[in-house]
Amino acid sequence: MNRTSFRKLLAPSVAVLALSISLTACGAGNESSADSGSDSGSSDSSDTSGGLSGDLNGAGASSQEKAQGAWATGFQGMNDGNVTVNYDPVGSGDGRTNFINGGVSFAGSDSYLNDDEGELSAAKERCNGTDPIEVPAYVSPIAVAFKLDGVDALNLDADTIAQIFDNKITKWNDPAIAEQNPSADLPDQAITPVHRSDDSGTTKNFTDYLGKASESWSYEAEDAFPVKGGEAAEGTSGVISAVSGGNGTIGYADESQVGDLSVVSVKVGEDYVAPSAEGAALVVEASPAAEGRADVDMAVDIDRTTTEAGAYPVVLLSYLIACQTYEDQAEADLVKGYLSYIVSPEGQDAASQEAGSAPLSDSVAEKAKGIVEAISAG
Repeated sequence: MNRTSFRKLLAPSVAVLALSISLTACGAGNESSADSGSDSGSSDSSDTSGGLSGDLNGAGASSQEKAQGAWATGFQGMNDGNVTVNYDPVGSGDGRTNFINGGVSFAGSDSYLNDDEGELSAAKERCNGTDPIEVPAYVSPIAVAFKLDGVDALNLDADTIAQIFDNKITKWNDPAIAEQNPSADLPDQAITPVHRSDDSGTTKNFTDYLGKASESWSYEAEDAFPVKGGEAAEGTSGVISAVSGGNGTIGYADESQVGDLSVVSVKVGEDYVAPSAEGAALVVEASPAAEGRADVDMAVDIDRTTTEAGAYPVVLLSYLIACQTYEDQAEADLVKGYLSYIVSPEGQDAASQEAGSAPLSDSVAEKAKGIVEAISAG
């Protein structure tokens, strides 16, 4: 394992490309047409504003939906209305597939490309033989959210959470829950676990946590939820709707989207820690880079078993996936400009304000900037 920590992946800001964006659902391929006014292969990357027009299409993680909206709003305010960015929150798995198939110019994903399934190789082929770019978009906690009349908060360890979602703990007054919540008035009521029905990076991160932090979870970390039973719902919004609409329900989702639902504080060491952007960032900062990745790939293997005070290990690191080289100059310029804004301090602040995510650290943002500003056509 390459133990290079996430905090050591270095890199600096570039000025943001001036574009106008509206965030709408899409599924079509990129049809950008532009008079860019510059050659991104040779121009000064610190002067990338203005001169672009056309459509830029992306798809992927529904957990990024709020952040993508914030990025669109911020980016639109900096530009003249000549560019439209369409982001379809179809889920991480479908987003990666759409990108690999050439249906979109970039993808958002809560899990990195997996070459065990041929994704890295296929993405390299899609990117004209160059390694695909994977840079972080933001760090966010995954909340274990629930709705149970008369109970506003719960403390749970990883084993208990695992057994709930594996349908082995089926009542809210089960001793394993009661022992950790002696002051809660737990009813003799069935638990309804809610999981994603679509392939999801949130699911992969959640099941990765259960597999590494619990001795009770026997399944591999996957985009598809591995356990039958409970209730299945599509997308982050579907999970939130299903949990909110029931009683005795529990699910997992990006913390930015849980709204008024109650959330579980997860046991870390001897303490119970509520989901927070700061707690998520602590975990990612101390996690090692994924082994054997290209220089343009910032994939990280999250440390789910940390006992660091205040750390929250049920976390996702959400990525942007793109090509180093595009066939079309206009497409390259659009992707370069939009991703440059997202990883800039302005873009990170917009996502933090709207989605509650943890802004990338300076060193990580600098590394991402250096990768993105090298995007070109040819």
